[in-house]
Amino acid sequence: MNLHIIPEIESIKETETELEPLYRVIIHNDDVTPMDFVVEVLKQIFFLANDRATEIMLVAHIKGSAYVQSLPRMEAEKRIQKAHHAAGMEGYPLHFSAEPE
Repeated sequence: MNLHIIPEIESIKETETELEPLYRVIIHNDDVTPMDFVVEVLKQIFFLANDRATEIMLVAHIKGSAYVQSLPRMEAEKRIQKAHHAAGMEGYPLHFSAEPE
């Protein structure tokens, strides 16, 4: 005789939770960091498509800064730190900032 034990399924009731506020990530232009490096950082760290990364890089180049994306504060800070680290490893002054939405 084969007996299969069926695990109990616990139902989770939806509760109201407060979401972490979003922060706008901003890229700032500089006259040193190569454009192709900026595009790669936007693609690799901020997970943007090539066309969108190129567009953001050009807006920052022309206007001095550009909106990248909105993220929860902790995630925005983490990605900005990664971008600053990657730029620093190459000797570039690439700079991002975050501001509340």
